[in-house]
Amino acid sequence: MVHSSPHCSLLVLPFLPLFAMTELQVSLPLGIVLFLAACTGHTLLMVVGLNVLYAWPLPHGVLRYTRKLDILVILLGPVLFWYALGFHDGSGISFETGARRALVTPYLFVSCILGLVAAPAAVILYHCRRVPKALLSGRAQVVDVARELGYLPAGRGKKAYLARLPGNQVCQVDMSERTFLMPQLPPEWDGLSILHLSDLHLCGTPDRSFFRHVLERCKEFGELDLIAVTGDIVDSKRHHRWVVPLLGRLRARHGGFAILGNHDYWLDATLIRRRLTRAGYHVLGNGWKQIEVRGKPMVVIGNETPWFRPAADLASCPAGVFRLCLSHTPDTISWCRANLVDLMLAGHVHGGQIRLPFIGSLFVPSRFSRRYDCGSFFEPPTLMHVSRGLAGQHPLRFNCRPEVTKIVLVTGPRQLASPD
Repeated sequence: MVHSSPHCSLLVLPFLPLFAMTELQVSLPLGIVLFLAACTGHTLLMVVGLNVLYAWPLPHGVLRYTRKLDILVILLGPVLFWYALGFHDGSGISFETGARRALVTPYLFVSCILGLVAAPAAVILYHCRRVPKALLSGRAQVVDVARELGYLPAGRGKKAYLARLPGNQVCQVDMSERTFLMPQLPPEWDGLSILHLSDLHLCGTPDRSFFRHVLERCKEFGELDLIAVTGDIVDSKRHHRWVVPLLGRLRARHGGFAILGNHDYWLDATLIRRRLTRAGYHVLGNGWKQIEVRGKPMVVIGNETPWFRPAADLASCPAGVFRLCLSHTPDTISWCRANLVDLMLAGHVHGGQIRLPFIGSLFVPSRFSRRYDCGSFFEPPTLMHVSRGLAGQHPLRFNCRPEVTKIVLVTGPRQLASPD
């Protein structure tokens, strides 16, 4: 026989009347609050679940239909909670054993708790993220490509119509420059510059003139030491032909480096790697390369996991040498920390593409959900920059402009503008 303690009995006593009743009548104002809270909690659960699911290397078709199913379930939530609250006949919340409506009651209360507690907490924590002390300066110039070209370069992609939606920022590019303090750098590297490009998603929308214009504007950053391209370069079976004439326009003193992402994985990865090589880039894959930068050694690492495996074997990688890692997803931050990576550059999550006022991003395909949706983060010993990317499979950008970033590394503090 199992005996419950007096303390447990005292905790249960306040809830005994709730378990004993068959229906709970709620006032209209309270019912509306519960309804809105349940809808919020339900949406939170579905969105976070989808974000985490998209972190797995599943087939593209599976993810596409899962996303549609997830949206359908989110839309069904309000109907379900309207029914559970008894709004359709004024009967209230049912606890009657065997009643169909009572089956929904537990999920109603779970969703209410998520909506009233977890959702506000998630928003607060999101806005409490700290800017790393290493970020000395962050500024951006917005380039309105459509205005400068004199027309909207929507192109002929399957989803070109989305680019024409009012308020869409798909052609307004942040030409960003971020300066980081990294005391471990050799003195010779003071002012080292890296152009970070990510998520071009070449598929016809935006059209080729958009990318040509942006990459020409990148030359205004001045002479660069390195170029880093962090995956999702091609997003159709034929637009690999754009890789050489577009990315081949850029050059850096010590070379350009590239990796692939999940959208490249779903296409012909071998062909895309070949095109990148022809454009003049070192395609790292899940490997590493030691180079000499301004007379000092640097190890440049590629991490294309979880889509391409296994991860880079760093067993023979020289110790005590600065390590720069190009990773498609920020989810590999733990791997980078374990392997003593100094600077990690990532993309993949696009900043969420749609960012709601105050709430922020929603759909962020990462096992961390939106924790690393964009910007700079310091997870000792690794400093990570996550790009919002230059394009996307869906040409939608609201309150989340595309970006290219010039990263400048310095060895000592300077008098610079405050970070954005």
